[in-house]
Amino acid sequence: MSTDKPVISFQVITDTHVTIDSEHVHNVNFDRSLKDIIQHADNSCGIMHAGDITDHGHPEEYMELHRIIAENKEGLPNIRFTLGNHDVGLGDWQARSSLYFKNCGTNSPYHDHWIDGYHFIFLGTEKGLRLHCDLSPVQLQWLEEKLAEQASAHQPIFLFLHQPLLNTVAGSMEEQEWYGVVQDEELRQILSRYPQAILFTGHTHWELEAKAIMFEGGDHMATCFNAASTAYLWTDEDEHKDGSQGFYVDVYEDRVLVKGRDFAEGKWIEAAQFVVPLKTS
Repeated sequence: MSTDKPVISFQVITDTHVTIDSEHVHNVNFDRSLKDIIQHADNSCGIMHAGDITDHGHPEEYMELHRIIAENKEGLPNIRFTLGNHDVGLGDWQARSSLYFKNCGTNSPYHDHWIDGYHFIFLGTEKGLRLHCDLSPVQLQWLEEKLAEQASAHQPIFLFLHQPLLNTVAGSMEEQEWYGVVQDEELRQILSRYPQAILFTGHTHWELEAKAIMFEGGDHMATCFNAASTAYLWTDEDEHKDGSQGFYVDVYEDRVLVKGRDFAEGKWIEAAQFVVPLKTS
């Protein structure tokens, strides 16, 4: 049965690409997105970041990240991070991953959290590949076990991974070339057993007005969403576009409402309002 008030709410942002320059448009846009969330998300249980936190994984970029967060700390929901290729794929893996762990509150490329009774699972590459992510057999087995914890429940499970699966959401079509999970088939097989899962990815920067922002998994696959980018956008015409976007997510007893937000313009994106029905029995 529907309720007028969400059971939980959270936000999804991705590809902030924070640089060392405090006045860079990426940094300004990240700051703007946090201010928007503070203003419009009184009951948020958290901000989920789908990766490419920094532009190159440099220590100075993480310093800028923390500066921006600190300047918005009053009323800001807790931020949980996903590992992106820009964070670890543009230098020495050991050095870059250590910086990520130190600055993002985790000691592993993958981690999970139970928040207000809902499961949030974050996946991440275990190799410093330039574009793609590499998920070890250990991580995939861990994912299967984590998904199984809630398998008998009808409520959704929320997953976050930087790179999308091939031919799912905007930018991931084969001709667009911005997919990038080395173990694409293995991950797809796992998700096919848990259609109540909802996967949010970044990496492509495709704007929320594009085609295929939502991939409907139905009864045989997880539902997938492309979360655009707060730094800059990309279009179906394969062109760069200035802008900053992300999602507000409201979870009800019988549905999940995923609402596209234009942080630069401070308005909702009418073309990006999605409903994922939930089984209630």
